[in-house]
Amino acid sequence: MRRIGPFLVEKDLVAPPGRVLAVSTAALVLAFLVAGLVFWAYGVSPWVAYRTIFVETLLSPSGFAEGVRRAIPLLLAGVGLVLAFRGQFWNIGAEGQLLLGAVAAAGVALFVPLPDPLKLPAMFLAGFAAGGLWAAAPALLKLRLGVNDVLTTLMLNYVAVYLVEWLIHGPWRGRTAFGFAYSDRFPDAAMLPLIPGTYVHWPTLLLALLLAGAAWFVLARTTWGYPVRVTGDNPEAARYARMPVFWVVFGVALASGGLAGLAGVGEVAGVHGRLLGAYQISLGYGYTAIIVAWLARGNPLGAVLTALFMGLVFASGDVMKIALQMPFRVTDVFNGLILFFLISTERLLYYRVRWAPARKER
Repeated sequence: MRRIGPFLVEKDLVAPPGRVLAVSTAALVLAFLVAGLVFWAYGVSPWVAYRTIFVETLLSPSGFAEGVRRAIPLLLAGVGLVLAFRGQFWNIGAEGQLLLGAVAAAGVALFVPLPDPLKLPAMFLAGFAAGGLWAAAPALLKLRLGVNDVLTTLMLNYVAVYLVEWLIHGPWRGRTAFGFAYSDRFPDAAMLPLIPGTYVHWPTLLLALLLAGAAWFVLARTTWGYPVRVTGDNPEAARYARMPVFWVVFGVALASGGLAGLAGVGEVAGVHGRLLGAYQISLGYGYTAIIVAWLARGNPLGAVLTALFMGLVFASGDVMKIALQMPFRVTDVFNGLILFFLISTERLLYYRVRWAPARKER
């Protein structure tokens, strides 16, 4: 407890929901205020920029649909990261796991002879397995050798990028790829259906929403979720209580990587129809999913709203590029500022300020 003038600053062990909402909202407002300086420096009025973005995304059916499309991979990867962070596995590798899911799906679509009705289910299973296994290696290194999981998961992202580039420039290069590197187009049976008039692949959207609900239920209402919550809150207490900490961390790593892999399947089977370059498959969805999970504050259902919010931020990049003649990568500035202010204000969650003027001694 510390006194600052007539105020007392007291530490809380648990952050109340109202304070979490207030601090998160304040972080977003600060991020958008500072981003306004970027618009101003570029010669665009912040008021005009934000008004244009609002009208062309939230009030435009096509703009909103594009935001939903971008939210699908963010939701899948974000729910996976919520699970990982709750279980003390600091997975910064969702980007690479997404790419491995895309590679596995492309391999099934192009080279595995299966009946048409089994194509898409096999692609999703392969994508989940590939993403999960890509996360399993850093998990084992952490659990057995104490290797930092932040570094290993992050470094594997670059391995995944070069793996994709090698495949599309080498053994999987398409027969019609002249001047550009990509694979052959997937057969029709390996393509996801879209909502008419949009690029929203609704089976992946439905799967993402169901998995978000399932993850919340498992964490909050089952005996499987209880060890995850205890491990996340206090790993030493979990070990003292003889909880299976090894299997908790390994399990959330597999689940987190697998969900990111499903996001990769949705991108190649629902949007592109072939394996492309790594930076064409993903616009940094795996990294942005970290913000989705952080904003959700450990709640898989909260990730539904935060993924949609970040999806609309991505969709605003197209608006800025076309209507405001600004680079699409201004969205990276938004993402970086949001993450910066979220981390900067994190400690405010666990302190409360109380009016308590000091009493005068008689």
